[in-house]
Amino acid sequence: MDKLWSLSEIDIFQDLSEEELKIIADRAPMQTVTTGTVFFSPDERTEVLFILKSGRVRIFRLSAEGKAFTTAIVSAGTIFGEMTLVGQHMHDNFAEALDSCVICLMSNEDVRRLLLSDPRIAARIAETLGRRLIDMEQRLSDFAFKSVPQRVAGTLLTIARSDQSRQVWPFGKQRTEVRVTHEQLAEFVGTYRETVTKILNELRDQGLIELRRGKIALLDTTALAAVAAEE
Repeated sequence: MDKLWSLSEIDIFQDLSEEELKIIADRAPMQTVTTGTVFFSPDERTEVLFILKSGRVRIFRLSAEGKAFTTAIVSAGTIFGEMTLVGQHMHDNFAEALDSCVICLMSNEDVRRLLLSDPRIAARIAETLGRRLIDMEQRLSDFAFKSVPQRVAGTLLTIARSDQSRQVWPFGKQRTEVRVTHEQLAEFVGTYRETVTKILNELRDQGLIELRRGKIALLDTTALAAVAAEE
């Protein structure tokens, strides 16, 4: 029953019956991946679709010099992986668990038989991939036309929207807390950790954010959006 509840929380399965979920659950082994584990690499030869129930996953690639570049942070409730059938490609990317993650795995044949054969699920998969493509095009545009401070501010807001963790702070104020390290943020915006630390300190001094260990509290999202949009 726990597994059925887990699958029901996934966007593409949101209105399936218990019987329909059970059929999928029986064909999708569930496993827990500990924080920091790289569970997919370019050396993988088998096509697999990952269904992320909980936690966050970092998709990244390595340059010839070994420098990591984060291409996406995937939040719970969605799919990713290497499967030509649904237009999912990892190419030269690695997948690393940013938190303790619970994932389900589906084979090519099971995706074809259980997911794409259902018009509801197939349509949601297409919608998910469409949103992901738009996000990637926006990121490419940001790299071409925006400064590093703009990219840092915009990335903080993007992560907050996709993985919001709201917490009541002193005096009853509610603020968004983003779980990301300076190193991870640097890899995501394509710069050095020292550069990101300098920019974050400037944003903190302006009263827009508060820095905590492994987390960044967004104190003024309106002002951050203005920084991200500056000409």
